[in-house]
Amino acid sequence: MRTNRRLKLLFVGMFSVYGLLFVCACSNQLDTQIAQSTEMLNRNIKEFVPDKIVTYKQIDGIELQLHIFFPPSHNPSQKTPTIVSFFGGGWNGGTIKHFYRQSEYWASRGMVAICADYRVASRHKAAPSECLQDAKSAIRWLRANYKELGIDPKRIASAGGSAGGHLAAATATTKKFNDPNDDLNISCKPNALILFNPVFDNGPDGFGYDRVKKYWKDFSPMHNLDKNTPPTIVFLGTKDKLIPTATAKKYKEKMESNGSRCELFLYDGQEHGFFNHGKNNTSLFFLQTLLESDRFLTSLGYLKGQPLIKDQYLN
Repeated sequence: MRTNRRLKLLFVGMFSVYGLLFVCACSNQLDTQIAQSTEMLNRNIKEFVPDKIVTYKQIDGIELQLHIFFPPSHNPSQKTPTIVSFFGGGWNGGTIKHFYRQSEYWASRGMVAICADYRVASRHKAAPSECLQDAKSAIRWLRANYKELGIDPKRIASAGGSAGGHLAAATATTKKFNDPNDDLNISCKPNALILFNPVFDNGPDGFGYDRVKKYWKDFSPMHNLDKNTPPTIVFLGTKDKLIPTATAKKYKEKMESNGSRCELFLYDGQEHGFFNHGKNNTSLFFLQTLLESDRFLTSLGYLKGQPLIKDQYLN
């Protein structure tokens, strides 16, 4: 395992002698780690290499994989919080590498971070319902194999962007669209959600209705929220032409009316996909959304210590 490739978590102990000097040294070390983390995230995507690749599903001659990034000095005998991400692409295309950078960061902070492949229309002639079947299969596979990977089956977060955000949200909200070959006794429901300009609403006025109109009521996360929907954080640009701001606000209101936690971050003037690395010259919004995801995961107890990105590095 390439432990030197990633940032190690900073463990701070307090000593009675030289206490002030020690605290100052730790502060300088944390600043160095933050700067190194920002530099790491700006590397070429080709430099990010998963620690492990596994096949979680075979269907119609297709092998679907999970690309896994382990935290430094990962111990499989421990139960480590985990996050699995689904790429965007309108259920038509996309790449499993979409969330490689975020996964490297989340792994450097102490989580097992996983990027999941799934069938899409352009490569496999898959319908959106089959995309969702695969997403549910991926989470079930992780729970079934948690001992082998050293993950905590009760602390699995799911993330995704655009249609991948739909898949993440739908694994937590919809009851149908299960692969008949899956063990349905194993839950496909994540314990937390991190959603980047997600497809919330598949109704007549929502995204993709023409493709899912035969089953949209069962497929749309907006229409399947209940009191058991897991804690959620949402990132959206105010000029997103695919996901209206009003839709996100309505989603948040419905979640909170059910007693569920939903944080919504709106980014003024930003369009769809604004959070992607390289979308802006400074990758400002990539770093901002990553920082807020860190704070969210820390609040849930999935991460510990200080984020390796701070506000002063975002300006």
